[in-house]
Amino acid sequence: MSTESVSTTTTTVSVDCLENKTGKDYWVADMSLAASGRLELDLAEVEMPGLMACRKQFGADKPLAGARITGSLHMTVQTAVLIETLAELGAKIRWCSCNIFSTQDPAAAAVVARGSAAVFAKKGETLDEYWWCTYQALVWPDAEQCPNLIVDDGGDVTLLIHEGVKAEKVFAETGKLPDIEAIPASEVEFRIIMKTISNSIKRDPTLFTRISKSVVGVSEETTTGVHRLHQMAKKGELLFPAINVNDSVTKSKFDNIYGCRHSLPDGIMRATDVMIAGKFAVICGYGDVGKGCAQAMKAAGARVAVTEIDPICALQACMEGYQVVRLEDVIEDADIIITATGNKNIVMKHHMIRMKNNAILGNIGHFDNEIDMAGLLAHPGIQRINIKTCVDRFAFPETGRGIIVLAEGRLLNLGCATGHPSFVMSCSFTNQVVAQMELWKERNTNKYAKQVYVLPKELDEQVARLHLEKLGARLTELTDEQAAYICVDKKGPYKPHAYRY
Repeated sequence: MSTESVSTTTTTVSVDCLENKTGKDYWVADMSLAASGRLELDLAEVEMPGLMACRKQFGADKPLAGARITGSLHMTVQTAVLIETLAELGAKIRWCSCNIFSTQDPAAAAVVARGSAAVFAKKGETLDEYWWCTYQALVWPDAEQCPNLIVDDGGDVTLLIHEGVKAEKVFAETGKLPDIEAIPASEVEFRIIMKTISNSIKRDPTLFTRISKSVVGVSEETTTGVHRLHQMAKKGELLFPAINVNDSVTKSKFDNIYGCRHSLPDGIMRATDVMIAGKFAVICGYGDVGKGCAQAMKAAGARVAVTEIDPICALQACMEGYQVVRLEDVIEDADIIITATGNKNIVMKHHMIRMKNNAILGNIGHFDNEIDMAGLLAHPGIQRINIKTCVDRFAFPETGRGIIVLAEGRLLNLGCATGHPSFVMSCSFTNQVVAQMELWKERNTNKYAKQVYVLPKELDEQVARLHLEKLGARLTELTDEQAAYICVDKKGPYKPHAYRY
């Protein structure tokens, strides 16, 4: 597919009509951005040695030949390099973003222009459009074809399939469609999900069931999505095997820590131009993401405090020189508050009312439920002033003070900036490629049950090796005597499974 053969797409879509009436098997903001997007991809490829090594090592053999992959992962420049790596390994691909603000429109256009994948993603989608895009990424033009592999980031595609299968079963047994009105009005997104499923059943009452039987596995990118998978597996509800990419060391200790360390201050500074030095920053959560965020704020000269529920993480924070506090005790003093917990209801409206004037509030956890945006928007007399894309000031009438909210409580590093840099995403996405190849290779064996797995440590080490030359690193080699002394193979793995790094 050439750039000239496709045109700008600006159609508005709704889950009320799941058909793709655009006349094109893609939906992006502007195809005229493809050329600039390709230049960005060219730069990114140089910074993604792991993915380039996968192309060089496996490209000729096409290990993903015959695979149909549905991906739901931030449609960035780095993701575009992942998509084109999977395509070079033989896969056919349909893709959507996993966040309404995270798409980089030139990257989406570049992928479509080259014909690497059918992409359904725009920066600034509505929630209706988001779930329409997710549905389109799942549905192949030939109704008899279904995806057989999933790349997920946050578990939305996996969620849609599982909820769809449940609803189709009820419909087959009772003839009843999902009762949208029975879902609380506050659960806006779940109502849209179930409306999507309801409309799908009207068109094809067995679609999600067929998809669930076709899928041989999912590789999941992020912490919260992994939690969802473990919950389903524990209940015996998981419909296909899952590889937990997030807990590969070369993902969680690199993407989560170093990626957030880079992209959090990038997002804050692009959004506000506020100087971080001298400010009081509170990081809610001190897991891998919180660690990177706290390091970034400290390096920029902020005074940093951390909130935690986990005594081990709290002790780690103390040993790094951070105060461990309760949010209620510091809410009035904080200049910058960042949520990084992966949980819900962390910063509520009653916290926001107490914040100082022009305090900056943002989230870098995957979903949008850490900050009480619904409560804030429903506050009587609240005044919302849009400063620029993904930057809003909310003024409280009773105090005269306002707070600056980034990306409407969604990922600020992608809404206000460009997310993690290429090199660290190469670590994450090399794991994704390895996981997809493994699931496809073992599709006709009994190696993987309907459970959650992690990649073996030797593959984790191999991903790290692929990135060392780019950094000019030279590994020391064990002698036979040294290897025997610590009871490891000279070629690795070098640490036991339980080692924490």
